[in-house]
Amino acid sequence: MNTLTLGASDLRVTPICLGTMTFGEQVGEPDAHAILDRAIERGVNFIDTAEMYAVPPRAETYGATEAIIGRWLARRPGLRGRIVLASKVAGPSRGMPWVRQGLGLTPADIVASCDASLKRLRTDVIDLYQIHWPERHVPAFGGLYYDPAKEVTQTPIREQLDALAGLVRAGKVRHVGLSNETPYGVHEFVRLAEQHGLPRIASTQNPYALISRTYDNGLDETCHRLNVSLLAYSPLAFGLLTGKYDATGIHAADAPRGRMSLFDRMKNQRWGRPAALEAARRYNQLAHGHGLTPTQLALAFCYRSWRVASTIIGVTSMAQLDEDLDAWSVQLSPEILAAVDAIRLELRDPAN
Repeated sequence: MNTLTLGASDLRVTPICLGTMTFGEQVGEPDAHAILDRAIERGVNFIDTAEMYAVPPRAETYGATEAIIGRWLARRPGLRGRIVLASKVAGPSRGMPWVRQGLGLTPADIVASCDASLKRLRTDVIDLYQIHWPERHVPAFGGLYYDPAKEVTQTPIREQLDALAGLVRAGKVRHVGLSNETPYGVHEFVRLAEQHGLPRIASTQNPYALISRTYDNGLDETCHRLNVSLLAYSPLAFGLLTGKYDATGIHAADAPRGRMSLFDRMKNQRWGRPAALEAARRYNQLAHGHGLTPTQLALAFCYRSWRVASTIIGVTSMAQLDEDLDAWSVQLSPEILAAVDAIRLELRDPAN
């Protein structure tokens, strides 16, 4: 894998990023360190985490993932300078008062969260610091519609950017980004940064998978024209696009182990919708019909898309890591891509 430039920043990242939200819940620390080592050995230089992790979020595991990464880095002198390390500040509370109590995302919140992340990560600087979800009301995490009546914003985007600028000036953060954003949000962050000489966002980290492609409905043009890179998360739709739940579904007693079968919180969210599993089965069948595994089809769709700068893979084992990295070599024919779009035209995006 060659590296690429993230947005308008000077960050050079691999087109595959190792996501870490399973570390500290599904993956214990020794295995997490082994997975990190293997990813680096195979050429990945980009690691993403967040203050909120591990997932599913619990007060007992808040910050655990960053701490695991911090201890990994501490035991490997010299490695920090070879990787691009990304983390996130949580947005307003979403039923997780141990992460964020208020409805807003104040400058003080941003600074305090960054300082705590730096301490857990045992590093002096975070290469890419992202706002995990917008401070204002948006239809994220499976929401379908924007509703002005639900607006409770308390911290203007300009104030959020000012706080991020302070972190950049202090040398605690190199570049900034967003996550779970909308076309309006991306455009406004860029507009205000350019107007007031504040840090320009390098990227937005949004869901992008065969069963979740709302990014293609306008945000792709926004990011392309504004030179904001997409970091695609959940490319395997929490395992639905690996095919492992095709036979049993996610509720059966004999369903394969995975976050969708293990955690009720996940079953009740967007990836747990019956329509999401049914659409995943269609794509998985398409893969088998063309001599591919479902994982190969789902990942190659992201790996080869002009829209995606780097695809975030999350794994719970070394075997999964190797399978995901090996899929980098897969090329999709125009015939397969046309069939993918035909399924989307019929079933749309059930996991949005």
